[in-house]
This record gives sequence, structure tokens and C-alpha cells, in this order.
Amino acid sequence: MSTQCSRDGAAGRGDGGLPDAVPVSLERTTRLSWELGERVTRTGEAALRGRWQCVTAPWELAVFDVADHTAVVRVRTPVGRELFYETEAGGLESALPALAEAPDWEPRD
Repeated sequence: MSTQCSRDGAAGRGDGGLPDAVPVSLERTTRLSWELGERVTRTGEAALRGRWQCVTAPWELAVFDVADHTAVVRVRTPVGRELFYETEAGGLESALPALAEAPDWEPRD
């Protein structure tokens, strides 16, 4: 698990994983197209669970509950590109404490 943010962290861990700049690792993710991710997270049924920002580089992360067992993670890169990842809500539950403990990430209002 990486706890560092970096401008070049968008490379990712492969296989649809989150970018390296994000200090959490999820076992199973599916990369969504921007159109689908935007549509899913903007509907009335998607509930924003939380938002975080990196204090050392302009990365942002938002987590949405979209179904009983499904969540979507939106990552905004330093250049403003939005990346969307579908994941199991249960796996995300175990990863969120690592995000809270990451020294260079803080919650947003």
C-alpha cells in the first residue's frame, strides 16, 4: 500500500486497479467509462459516502454507494481527468480505514 501522492501516480496497479497515488488498494475493481461513471454517480440513487483530497498534490477521491453491494470510486487526477472504478462495497469497507490513516490525504466537506 502506498501512502504517497505524486503527479505521476496515475499509472495504476494494472488490471483495473486504482492509480498508485491513491493510498488504498482494492482487490477487485472494474474500470468504468467516464460516461457510465458520471451517469451512475449523478443519479438520485447514488449516495456520496465521502470525499478526500491529497494535501501534497491535486488528487481527489470520492466514494459512492450505488447498490446494496456495489460502490463506485471516482478519482480526479491533477489535470482534472475523472476516472471511475466499480468495486464491492465489502472490500471498500476494509480499505477506508487506510485512507483515513494516510498522512497526506484528508477528508473534504
